[in-house]
Amino acid sequence: MTAQLYRLDIDNQFPYRVYGTQQDNTSISVPSAAEWGVITMSDCTLPGTGESGFIAVHPENPNIVYSGAVGSAPGGNGALQRYDHRTRQIQMINVWPEESTGFAPKDLKYRFAWTFPVAFSPHDANTIYAGGNHLFRSRNEGQSWQAISPDLSRNESETLGLSGGALTVDGAGAEQYATLSTFVESPHRPGELWVGTDDGLLHVSRDDGNKWQNVTPKDLPEWSYIGAVEISAHNADTIYLSATRYKLDDYNPYLYRSQDGGKSWQSINGNFPTGEITRVIRSDAIRPGLLFVGTETGIFYSLDDGQQWSRMRGGLPVAPVYDLKIKDADLVAATHGRSFWILDDITPLREMPISTDREIIPLLFTPRPTYRLKLQWAAGVFDGDGKDYSPAFGLAGTTYRQKQPDGATVRRHLDVGENPPGGAIVYYWLKSKQESAVELSICDKTGVVIESFSSAETEKPERRLPANSGLNRFVWNLSYQAAKPLDPSLATRDYEPLAQEPKGRGPAAPPGRYDIRMSVGGRSATVSLLLLKDPRVDATQADLDEQFELLQELTAKRSELRTHVDRIRRMKRQLDDLIQKLPKGARRAVSSTISIRKKLEVIENTLVDTRRESPRDELRHPAGLDDTLGGMMWCVTMSDTAPPAQTREVSVEVVRKIDGEIRKLNKLVDGPIATLNAKVGKAGVPAIIA
Repeated sequence: MTAQLYRLDIDNQFPYRVYGTQQDNTSISVPSAAEWGVITMSDCTLPGTGESGFIAVHPENPNIVYSGAVGSAPGGNGALQRYDHRTRQIQMINVWPEESTGFAPKDLKYRFAWTFPVAFSPHDANTIYAGGNHLFRSRNEGQSWQAISPDLSRNESETLGLSGGALTVDGAGAEQYATLSTFVESPHRPGELWVGTDDGLLHVSRDDGNKWQNVTPKDLPEWSYIGAVEISAHNADTIYLSATRYKLDDYNPYLYRSQDGGKSWQSINGNFPTGEITRVIRSDAIRPGLLFVGTETGIFYSLDDGQQWSRMRGGLPVAPVYDLKIKDADLVAATHGRSFWILDDITPLREMPISTDREIIPLLFTPRPTYRLKLQWAAGVFDGDGKDYSPAFGLAGTTYRQKQPDGATVRRHLDVGENPPGGAIVYYWLKSKQESAVELSICDKTGVVIESFSSAETEKPERRLPANSGLNRFVWNLSYQAAKPLDPSLATRDYEPLAQEPKGRGPAAPPGRYDIRMSVGGRSATVSLLLLKDPRVDATQADLDEQFELLQELTAKRSELRTHVDRIRRMKRQLDDLIQKLPKGARRAVSSTISIRKKLEVIENTLVDTRRESPRDELRHPAGLDDTLGGMMWCVTMSDTAPPAQTREVSVEVVRKIDGEIRKLNKLVDGPIATLNAKVGKAGVPAIIA
């Protein structure tokens, strides 16, 4: 995943999609989540051939995408595409499509940079802006444009010649200077327009472009590249600006804030490290003063409006971050060389206190509202110890599991994107390494504990809570407890099969409110989790409750079945030992022992397929009732719907058959086995424990 992305946009679909323009490639649209458990290339679309510039998705119709395409489309100066995914057609809607090849920028009517701004109005989905050396506006999807500003650049003639000079002329049209580099319309005040230029000027119009005012920060050095202007969601007069000067051999950060609508500016570099160029700045819509900055090597954040900065970790590779956007509680980054990255939940940063005192940081952070999403049933069907070359039937894509030092495994993605965590993300803070175990419980609305996890878990690493000093993350998979597995120590096989038994998963928790409780070292905390249904499905709460109740019944019955299979297998072993231990005077009990064992085997083979030699050996013999029960559970759980009537009918029939076999088993225990125990007891041989 080495896409060199310039700018990004995000649509309003569910799950949302991320859009970007790629160097030496096309525009691309990538879903933030896919039903396969990973994101494959077949999930992506190519909305035009925009290689170089900004990209903007229609706020009300994600089929319509606008992107700058200088260098990757014909049609003259300032190539601008309108892509319609419904027709798969691209329309060129350049502001002024004059030929620019071989001409100096000073000889063109308008100038458009390699990455010229394109953006929709936050107040009118039918208004779109494009930035050359003037700001342009269209109210009819690019069918006509109006210049609503004068030339807002320095417009100095010595910067407007042919690129490359007299010996190495490059007149491809991509090297135009003295143009707009960023644009934003105030989300608070319609018609308040902010533009920055690639030669270091900042202007604002407060009357829809009729009058313009130069509000460039006095301390911003001349010829800076203004990469982003950001308006606070909390205060219409709080404006942030990021700029770079690396093309002038200056690698210092340039970050500014105005709290009076641009009348005055203060540097908010704070402790930002020198040598980190500041390409883009974004402010959070929920927490005032929470800022993010994309640099040449990653992302930095501030909790206190720029006084103190910290580098974001969490696995983000060292790469230039050209653009950032916040979608709900997700931070989305466009890197120039390592594709898109998403930090799935910034909730802890919204709740973290501004203090270096680790004592006052909350133990448990409030999880964001979480949607209950279904993966396609075959997702992960080929998952094993080695490389998995197909995430589901018919799909190509490679992942593999890598074991961590603590015994847990993580999935590595080679040619597919990573899905968001499949469940509720729980963040918690430990001020130091803990001597006692960290305990976490999930409770339903009645207070009943439905799942528990501990840092002391040793047998199942995937259920072990991390317990590191600082911020920890655990993902609850939104499931109740799975059916009890069969005891593998009681299974008799001639060899150990390569295929592994699939890991069971309990019924999905129905939408509603849950409590998350944590305790460690004498401290405890409780927060609420709101679990929401997938907004794309039509099922009602009653439908999903009905589905859950049936799944709970079938899960409980499967646990009961397996308990009795383990019981049978223990009795069979005891019967085998009994035959060897019987004294000569009690040998007549051997025939009844063999008879009882055969009857147990008949019941066992009805409940499970005892002749199966490996988990994949499913086709050679009749399925047991355990398999039938599993099939019914798939019928119930595969989609977010109430179970069909016929599924309920067959479920009742399967349960009736299981209960019948259990009655046979109990009758055998109360009759022949009790009789046998009485006989062997007189001979001093231990009884069969049933």
